[in-house]
Amino acid sequence: MNVPVYIQIHNEIKKEIEAGKWKIGERIPSERALSLTFHVSRMTLRQAVQTLVDEGILQRKVGSGTFVASSRVKETMTGTTSFTEIMQSQGRVPSSKTVSYYLSDPSVSEMEKLKLDSGQQVLRMERIRYADNQPICLETTTVPADLITDLSKEDITSSFYKALETKAGYKIGSSNQTVTATLASERVAHLLDVKRFSAILRLRQLTFLDSGRPFEYVRTQYVSDRFEFYLERKN
Repeated sequence: MNVPVYIQIHNEIKKEIEAGKWKIGERIPSERALSLTFHVSRMTLRQAVQTLVDEGILQRKVGSGTFVASSRVKETMTGTTSFTEIMQSQGRVPSSKTVSYYLSDPSVSEMEKLKLDSGQQVLRMERIRYADNQPICLETTTVPADLITDLSKEDITSSFYKALETKAGYKIGSSNQTVTATLASERVAHLLDVKRFSAILRLRQLTFLDSGRPFEYVRTQYVSDRFEFYLERKN
Protein backbone atom coordinates (compact mmCIF):
# COMPACT_ATOMS: atom_id res chain seq x y z
CA MET A 1 0.00 0.00 0.00
CA ASN A 2 1.35 3.42 -0.90
CA VAL A 3 2.10 6.00 1.75
CA PRO A 4 -0.27 9.00 1.47
CA VAL A 5 1.42 11.96 -0.23
CA TYR A 6 1.09 14.22 2.81
CA ILE A 7 2.83 11.58 4.95
CA GLN A 8 5.67 11.36 2.41
CA ILE A 9 6.11 15.14 2.63
CA HIS A 10 5.87 14.98 6.43
CA ASN A 11 8.72 12.45 6.41
CA GLU A 12 10.91 14.56 4.13
CA ILE A 13 10.45 17.73 6.16
CA LYS A 14 11.13 15.87 9.40
CA LYS A 15 14.33 14.38 7.96
CA GLU A 16 15.49 17.82 6.82
CA ILE A 17 14.88 19.24 10.29
CA GLU A 18 16.80 16.38 11.89
CA ALA A 19 19.63 16.93 9.39
CA GLY A 20 19.86 20.55 10.54
CA LYS A 21 18.49 22.27 7.45
CA TRP A 22 16.39 24.43 9.80
CA LYS A 23 17.48 25.05 13.37
CA ILE A 24 15.30 25.20 16.50
CA GLY A 25 13.31 28.41 16.44
CA GLU A 26 13.99 29.01 12.75
CA ARG A 27 11.14 29.76 10.38
CA ILE A 28 10.59 27.24 7.60
CA PRO A 29 9.61 28.34 4.07
CA SER A 30 6.02 29.39 3.40
CA GLU A 31 3.36 26.86 2.41
CA ARG A 32 3.39 28.30 -1.10
CA ALA A 33 7.15 27.84 -1.41
CA LEU A 34 7.07 24.32 0.00
CA SER A 35 4.15 23.29 -2.22
CA LEU A 36 6.23 24.33 -5.24
CA THR A 37 9.26 22.47 -3.89
CA PHE A 38 7.29 19.24 -3.42
CA HIS A 39 5.09 19.76 -6.52
CA VAL A 40 1.83 19.34 -4.59
CA SER A 41 -1.23 21.45 -3.87
CA ARG A 42 -1.14 23.83 -0.94
CA MET A 43 -3.91 21.77 0.68
CA THR A 44 -1.73 18.64 0.65
CA LEU A 45 1.28 20.60 1.88
CA ARG A 46 -0.79 22.18 4.66
CA GLN A 47 -1.91 18.73 5.82
CA ALA A 48 1.72 17.57 6.03
CA VAL A 49 2.75 20.67 7.98
CA GLN A 50 -0.24 20.38 10.32
CA THR A 51 0.72 16.79 11.12
CA LEU A 52 4.20 18.00 12.13
CA VAL A 53 2.60 20.73 14.23
CA ASP A 54 0.37 18.14 15.93
CA GLU A 55 3.47 16.09 16.75
CA GLY A 56 5.21 19.09 18.28
CA ILE A 57 7.96 19.18 15.65
CA LEU A 58 6.77 22.47 14.17
CA GLN A 59 5.03 25.42 15.80
CA ARG A 60 2.71 27.97 14.17
CA LYS A 61 2.85 31.61 15.23
CA VAL A 62 -0.09 33.69 14.06
CA GLY A 63 1.06 36.43 11.72
CA SER A 64 4.66 35.19 11.70
CA GLY A 65 4.71 31.76 10.04
CA THR A 66 5.73 28.24 11.01
CA PHE A 67 8.87 27.51 13.02
CA VAL A 68 10.90 24.54 14.20
CA ALA A 69 9.64 23.98 17.73
CA SER A 70 11.86 24.19 20.77
CA SER A 71 11.77 21.62 23.55
CA ARG A 72 9.21 22.14 26.30
CA VAL A 73 8.93 21.28 29.96
CA LYS A 74 7.11 17.98 30.44
CA GLU A 75 4.88 16.91 33.34
CA THR A 76 3.85 13.34 33.99
CA MET A 77 0.19 12.55 34.49
CA THR A 78 -0.61 9.42 36.43
CA GLY A 79 -2.66 6.57 35.04
CA THR A 80 -3.87 5.45 31.63
CA THR A 81 -7.58 6.06 31.18
CA SER A 82 -9.73 6.11 28.06
CA PHE A 83 -11.85 9.09 27.07
CA THR A 84 -14.96 6.95 27.53
CA GLU A 85 -13.99 6.08 31.11
CA ILE A 86 -13.18 9.72 31.95
CA MET A 87 -16.55 10.95 30.71
CA GLN A 88 -18.51 8.17 32.42
CA SER A 89 -16.72 8.86 35.72
CA GLN A 90 -18.00 12.44 35.52
CA GLY A 91 -21.56 11.40 34.79
CA ARG A 92 -21.43 12.58 31.18
CA VAL A 93 -22.43 10.60 28.10
CA PRO A 94 -19.48 9.92 25.77
CA SER A 95 -19.82 9.49 22.02
CA SER A 96 -17.66 9.85 18.96
CA LYS A 97 -17.79 10.49 15.24
CA THR A 98 -15.24 8.89 12.91
CA VAL A 99 -13.75 11.40 10.47
CA SER A 100 -11.29 9.05 8.75
CA TYR A 101 -10.29 5.40 9.13
CA TYR A 102 -7.77 3.60 6.91
CA LEU A 103 -4.75 1.29 6.75
CA SER A 104 -1.49 2.88 5.67
CA ASP A 105 2.27 2.58 5.79
CA PRO A 106 3.45 4.49 8.88
CA SER A 107 5.17 7.86 8.84
CA VAL A 108 8.72 8.13 10.13
CA SER A 109 7.44 9.50 13.45
CA GLU A 110 4.93 6.68 13.80
CA MET A 111 7.62 4.07 13.09
CA GLU A 112 9.85 5.62 15.75
CA LYS A 113 7.15 5.93 18.39
CA LEU A 114 5.61 2.49 17.85
CA LYS A 115 8.96 0.76 17.17
CA LEU A 116 7.75 -0.69 13.88
CA ASP A 117 9.80 -2.56 11.33
CA SER A 118 9.84 -1.75 7.63
CA GLY A 119 6.82 -3.26 5.91
CA GLN A 120 4.51 -3.11 8.94
CA GLN A 121 1.27 -1.26 8.41
CA VAL A 122 -0.79 0.87 10.77
CA LEU A 123 -4.40 1.82 11.23
CA ARG A 124 -4.76 5.59 11.29
CA MET A 125 -8.06 7.09 12.37
CA GLU A 126 -9.46 10.48 13.30
CA ARG A 127 -12.39 10.85 15.67
CA ILE A 128 -14.29 13.74 17.16
CA ARG A 129 -15.00 12.90 20.80
CA TYR A 130 -18.13 14.28 22.45
CA ALA A 131 -19.49 14.65 25.99
CA ASP A 132 -23.27 15.07 26.14
CA ASN A 133 -23.18 15.76 22.38
CA GLN A 134 -20.74 18.66 22.76
CA PRO A 135 -17.45 18.27 20.79
CA ILE A 136 -14.53 18.06 23.22
CA CYS A 137 -11.57 17.06 21.10
CA LEU A 138 -10.25 15.85 17.75
CA GLU A 139 -8.24 12.67 18.18
CA THR A 140 -5.79 11.17 15.68
CA THR A 141 -4.82 7.61 16.63
CA THR A 142 -2.26 5.29 15.08
CA VAL A 143 -2.02 1.60 16.04
CA PRO A 144 -0.06 -1.31 14.52
CA ALA A 145 -2.32 -3.24 12.18
CA ASP A 146 -1.22 -6.66 13.48
CA LEU A 147 -2.71 -5.94 16.93
CA ILE A 148 -6.26 -5.39 15.72
CA THR A 149 -6.86 -8.28 13.31
CA ASP A 150 -9.51 -9.73 15.64
CA LEU A 151 -11.33 -6.43 16.15
CA SER A 152 -14.04 -4.83 14.02
CA LYS A 153 -14.21 -1.17 13.08
CA GLU A 154 -17.07 -0.79 15.56
CA ASP A 155 -14.91 -2.30 18.33
CA ILE A 156 -12.09 0.12 17.62
CA THR A 157 -14.08 3.31 17.12
CA SER A 158 -16.54 2.85 20.02
CA SER A 159 -14.29 1.84 22.94
CA PHE A 160 -10.86 0.73 21.77
CA TYR A 161 -9.28 -0.03 25.16
CA LYS A 162 -12.19 -2.18 26.31
CA ALA A 163 -12.23 -4.15 23.05
CA LEU A 164 -8.45 -4.60 23.11
CA GLU A 165 -8.62 -6.18 26.57
CA THR A 166 -11.88 -8.14 26.37
CA LYS A 167 -11.80 -9.32 22.74
CA ALA A 168 -8.12 -9.34 21.75
CA GLY A 169 -6.83 -10.46 25.15
CA TYR A 170 -4.27 -7.71 25.71
CA LYS A 171 -3.69 -5.83 28.94
CA ILE A 172 -3.16 -2.06 28.91
CA GLY A 173 -0.01 -0.86 30.65
CA SER A 174 1.51 2.58 31.15
CA SER A 175 1.56 5.68 28.98
CA ASN A 176 3.58 8.85 28.61
CA GLN A 177 1.92 12.14 27.76
CA THR A 178 2.97 15.61 26.69
CA VAL A 179 0.61 18.59 26.83
CA THR A 180 1.24 21.84 24.94
CA ALA A 181 -0.83 24.88 23.98
CA THR A 182 -1.70 25.83 20.41
CA LEU A 183 -4.37 27.56 18.33
CA ALA A 184 -7.14 25.94 16.34
CA SER A 185 -6.49 25.67 12.63
CA GLU A 186 -9.36 26.33 10.23
CA ARG A 187 -10.07 22.60 9.88
CA VAL A 188 -9.90 21.88 13.62
CA ALA A 189 -12.08 24.89 14.39
CA HIS A 190 -14.71 23.65 11.94
CA LEU A 191 -14.71 20.10 13.31
CA LEU A 192 -14.86 21.19 16.96
CA ASP A 193 -17.32 24.03 16.40
CA VAL A 194 -15.08 26.82 17.70
CA LYS A 195 -13.67 29.97 16.16
CA ARG A 196 -10.43 29.78 14.19
CA PHE A 197 -7.38 30.50 16.39
CA SER A 198 -9.30 29.52 19.54
CA ALA A 199 -7.08 28.21 22.34
CA ILE A 200 -6.42 24.48 22.07
CA LEU A 201 -4.71 22.04 24.43
CA ARG A 202 -2.72 19.49 22.46
CA LEU A 203 -1.95 16.10 24.00
CA ARG A 204 0.50 13.62 22.54
CA GLN A 205 0.27 10.20 24.15
CA LEU A 206 2.16 6.95 23.66
CA THR A 207 0.50 3.98 25.33
CA PHE A 208 2.03 0.58 26.08
CA LEU A 209 0.78 -2.93 26.68
CA ASP A 210 1.78 -4.50 29.99
CA SER A 211 4.46 -6.36 28.02
CA GLY A 212 6.12 -3.02 27.31
CA ARG A 213 5.20 -2.89 23.62
CA PRO A 214 3.98 0.53 22.42
CA PHE A 215 0.60 0.00 20.77
CA GLU A 216 -1.02 3.41 20.40
CA TYR A 217 0.25 6.83 19.35
CA VAL A 218 -2.38 9.55 19.82
CA ARG A 219 -2.40 13.25 18.95
CA THR A 220 -5.44 14.93 20.49
CA GLN A 221 -6.57 18.55 20.31
CA TYR A 222 -8.89 19.64 23.12
CA VAL A 223 -11.08 22.74 23.26
CA SER A 224 -9.44 24.47 26.22
CA ASP A 225 -12.62 25.79 27.83
CA ARG A 226 -14.35 22.39 27.64
CA PHE A 227 -11.66 20.16 29.12
CA GLU A 228 -8.93 20.39 31.76
CA PHE A 229 -6.05 18.14 32.79
CA TYR A 230 -5.45 17.22 36.41
CA LEU A 231 -1.82 16.50 37.22
CA GLU A 232 -0.95 14.45 40.27
CA ARG A 233 2.56 14.05 41.63
CA LYS A 234 3.15 11.07 43.90
CA ASN A 235 6.03 10.89 46.38
